[in-house]
Amino acid sequence: MSARGAVGWLTTTDHKRIGILYCLTAFGFFLVGGALAGLIRAELASPGQQVVAIGTYNELFTIHGTVMIFLFLAPFGAGLINYLVPLQIGAPDMAFPRLNAASYWTYASGGLLVLLSSFATAGTGAAMGWYAYPPLSGPRFSPGVGVDLWIGGIALVAISSLLTGVNVLTTVFLMRAPGMTMWRLPVFTWNAVVTVVLGLLAFPPAVAAFALLFLDRRLGGSAFDPAGGGDPIVYQHLFWFLGHPEVYILILPFFGVITEVIPVFSRKPLFGYPGFVLATLAIGALSIGVWAHHMFTTGAVDNPFFSAMTFTIAVPTGVKFFNWIGTMWGGRIRWSAAPMMFAIAFLLNFLIGGVTGIMLAAPPLDYHLNDSYFLVSHFHYTMMGGGAFGVFAAIYFWFPKMTGRMLSERVGRLVAVGMFVGFNLTFWPQFVVGLRGMPRRVPDYPPGIGFDAPNLVSTLGVVVMSLAVLLFVWDWWRSLRRGPSASDDPWGGDSLEWTTSSPPPEHNFSTLPAIRSHRPAFDQRHPELVR
Repeated sequence: MSARGAVGWLTTTDHKRIGILYCLTAFGFFLVGGALAGLIRAELASPGQQVVAIGTYNELFTIHGTVMIFLFLAPFGAGLINYLVPLQIGAPDMAFPRLNAASYWTYASGGLLVLLSSFATAGTGAAMGWYAYPPLSGPRFSPGVGVDLWIGGIALVAISSLLTGVNVLTTVFLMRAPGMTMWRLPVFTWNAVVTVVLGLLAFPPAVAAFALLFLDRRLGGSAFDPAGGGDPIVYQHLFWFLGHPEVYILILPFFGVITEVIPVFSRKPLFGYPGFVLATLAIGALSIGVWAHHMFTTGAVDNPFFSAMTFTIAVPTGVKFFNWIGTMWGGRIRWSAAPMMFAIAFLLNFLIGGVTGIMLAAPPLDYHLNDSYFLVSHFHYTMMGGGAFGVFAAIYFWFPKMTGRMLSERVGRLVAVGMFVGFNLTFWPQFVVGLRGMPRRVPDYPPGIGFDAPNLVSTLGVVVMSLAVLLFVWDWWRSLRRGPSASDDPWGGDSLEWTTSSPPPEHNFSTLPAIRSHRPAFDQRHPELVR
């Protein structure tokens, strides 16, 4: 008998509860990161300094970037993976339930340390940017304890990712239900497998970089100090060997989400299932070879090679786009369903992020646009426009399964439109000011040089987006308490989780249907179509 109430949640080893804890914690960090972004945009709404001091501004963008990347998007994806993978493969739980619980608490502890690195350090908070490049992160320019706490927090988050990776791979390869071959895995689960493999490969070099940075800061080391024979460029290599695969660690779970949503609301089978799987594997393989495209301006890397690799990785992503479009083509699409609206917004936003990424992959353009607001906008169209909209698509799609209740479709449509409009009002003007030469990470700018109006529009966009998020939070709370009851399969889903109750029992399934394809729930509803 499992413990009830708060104690049950705090001591749980049930993968479903752990997945929900991950998602709730990550969404809480999203609200914190969004509030920090609001302060940043309030400062930049007009010329002059009117909201925060320069040092505080530096802390704001440091913690905002860290929170959104390491504490929101990646852990929310980990939460979905925790919740869904055992259900989608017909397993009763993760392979190592206690290790699974440890991974969550390690992540939560690391997140708390990251927040403390800025807000509890009395003027010595982490203010070096989320890359933590030396010498800005070294003892000379960041002498306080803020960066040390930041390093400890990110190291704990990295350990959490490694624990999750081991657990997911063991579960998928050893605990699949009879009939669930690898070529019948849902595409979300395939994306989960590639995501955790990338984490296992990419996090150790970054942890080594952070350890060396700590040695330089506190124990007299000189790994990144030229005065002692070190090289700060080595830190960039180690960091970006995580940083670019990290982009796909962030986005691949939400590629999987979109690939689950679009066929269900197009009332068609997924177009090109093998193509999706192979494209995902190709993205994972190629992402290991593109880290140094962030370092074109250093003069220390082979620009043509890393440029060519970056162009190449766009090909499997393009395959996914064509297959998503092929899935929708000729389908009976439910355009007004909230999960589908977020999926379409994902496609539109991520397409802009991808196209501008190809632009930045050309070194001559990168020289001009590097460290400008054009890069900021590109990154947000990719991560926020893709990942965050994928988060909301996932919430609206699987909320009935997780809770047994339905979110409001009407409110969901308002949230989707508000977020899409607010997002583009926020970040499209940043392309404009970036092309006009506005550098990122500045708290002020001169009036009358073309930065004023775009920055004001960008700040107004944050207001619109924030109102949409607050509307969602209200609807989530209302629906959780008294929303309409959900059936076991309210959408007519394809994958195995839709064949069990909403919410699922402790060990997931009372009985399992025969698994004859990658659409077992559809096969169960339509046995006459099974060959």
